[in-house]
Amino acid sequence: MQHVSLRKPKTASQVVDGTDVVKDVHEVLDRISAFTKKVRSGEHAGFTGRKLKNVVAIGIGGSFLGPEFVFEALRHDATCKAAAGDMQLKFLANVDPIDFYRATDGLDVEETLFVIVSKTFTTAETMLNARTCRQHILKHYEGKGDAAAVLSKHLCAVSTNLAATKEFGIDDENVFGFWNWVGGRYSVSSAVGVLPLSLFYGFDNVRSFLDGMHSMDEQCVNQTDASKNIPVLMGLLGFYNTYIAGFESRAILPYC
Repeated sequence: MQHVSLRKPKTASQVVDGTDVVKDVHEVLDRISAFTKKVRSGEHAGFTGRKLKNVVAIGIGGSFLGPEFVFEALRHDATCKAAAGDMQLKFLANVDPIDFYRATDGLDVEETLFVIVSKTFTTAETMLNARTCRQHILKHYEGKGDAAAVLSKHLCAVSTNLAATKEFGIDDENVFGFWNWVGGRYSVSSAVGVLPLSLFYGFDNVRSFLDGMHSMDEQCVNQTDASKNIPVLMGLLGFYNTYIAGFESRAILPYC
């Protein structure tokens, strides 16, 4: 249940093995908030000084599906759409080269930030795509500047392996961590989802998303009347439909 700490308010506390993990979570969130503001304001710009308005998130499995789901879910929310403005967010997961071209098609390298999402920075598919993107950046800037300086402006990461991210060319200040207790299916509320979504929608909107998740956590734990507890009702409905009614499929039909 530690994953609920990812969306708890700063005033809360949850101690795991002697460590207040909520404090650790908010240290990362504060860094993401500050980095997001720098990118969206143009303070952290591309190597040639142009504003970074394109974000390519590189990941696979839980490091990709959750963030893309939330990205799609909020695209036409009025507040989020206005906040996104002329920015673009693309996702790169498939190792087929066509997916790289799909993700980068029409994006000016000088206006693009690549976010590499890998806890260990060793995930084979993610690192293959990351190396392809790094080469894409360096090829564009060939003969125009120092490679380390170029990469420091166009690469950031969500990882816990600072040695590997540094070797790859990413400044420590542009690396945002998470913890072993964050499983892939829950990682959307960690830096895995928060960083790319904040860059696109702004941190305040993603904070609202986390607050909504926290309200559901609270509903599940504190609503003792099962007939009014939404997560409990969903679980019971799932059990009834599967094991009593015998329905083997579930249709999820989202409407406003």
